[in-house]
Amino acid sequence: MIDVKDFINYLKENNINFFCGVPDSQLSSFCDYIEENENNVIATNEGNAVAIASGYHLTTNNFPIVYLQNSGLGNIVNPVTSLTHQKVYSIPIIYVIGWRGQPGIHDEPQHKKQGEITLDLLELLDISYIIINKDSTFDYLKNTFKNEFLDKLNAGESVAVVVSKGAFEEYNIPKSNANTLTREKAIQIVSDYLTPNDMIVSTTGKSSRELFEYREAKSQGHGNDFLTVGSMGHSSSIALGIAINNPSKKIFCFDGDGAVLMHMGALALIGSKSPKNFHHVMFNNSAHESVGGLPTIMVDINIKELVTSCGYEKVFNARNLEELNEVLPKFIESKGPVFLNIDVDISSRTNLGRPTTTPIENKNDFMKKLKGE
Repeated sequence: MIDVKDFINYLKENNINFFCGVPDSQLSSFCDYIEENENNVIATNEGNAVAIASGYHLTTNNFPIVYLQNSGLGNIVNPVTSLTHQKVYSIPIIYVIGWRGQPGIHDEPQHKKQGEITLDLLELLDISYIIINKDSTFDYLKNTFKNEFLDKLNAGESVAVVVSKGAFEEYNIPKSNANTLTREKAIQIVSDYLTPNDMIVSTTGKSSRELFEYREAKSQGHGNDFLTVGSMGHSSSIALGIAINNPSKKIFCFDGDGAVLMHMGALALIGSKSPKNFHHVMFNNSAHESVGGLPTIMVDINIKELVTSCGYEKVFNARNLEELNEVLPKFIESKGPVFLNIDVDISSRTNLGRPTTTPIENKNDFMKKLKGE
């Protein structure tokens, strides 16, 4: 294993000291260290991070670091091929990539395909890479930079460190906020207010896992819920596609603040299309809790002004259990699109399980329910 402090100090010795990206659980030690000690910008999505890093390079002529989960490779393909590539502006970037779904290592279904093609994508993008794992040493990483990567970077090429599970020694910083209501409890309360005819699209991460477990505990089945296990930031667009094609049903999007920020243009499109049956719930802990708990920028945003300017009819807020029970009936009965922001704690159960049904089974059950079967 590699001590992240040794890695960061080596980078700084080579004047590499700007970090930007989207947190990942596989990179939690790396992300926690730079958040506490270095010049770090947590971006709204990975493509956004590449653009910020490009601006940094244009200003300083230094090499930026962009960190991401390998699922975020999809978000960087356009800026890599049309901005930073050697055939365009030749902007060198160091990528630190968490390798989820690595072949031979058990992971969740949403990571399987991305894990299989991660190295192929890097090769197609002309990004040289090394893989580090729990057996890798700091000397191996340092020598790769010294003997190969620094020359490539100076030539305008980008490089990547692909990080397997357990490659970095543990480093953690405390995370908390002032909210008292847990997301899991809020999900349970909102779900209990809905009718058997109402449909839910839940966002990537622990929100979907908590919803699944609550349905299991109540023996309700899962046909009312589409669990967006991957594709972070797109749950509201999935819900929009469902809402405009199923006007007789109320469609609820269970979203997170990090996911809303990742593809915020969806808010404007939802407001523009103005589906009367669209109900958007954001469980807001101002953190990327599912991948380590580092902060989002939602705390700096006036949510009501943002959402109403995008065309939503009403915005509701709840900061605790009493307020949630007070606003929920008004929110549910309002004509959409409407938005409910629920401030929740940064916490989840350590024994939180994962869906026991497959994504295909979830899809089929959801489609049958939409058809009234």
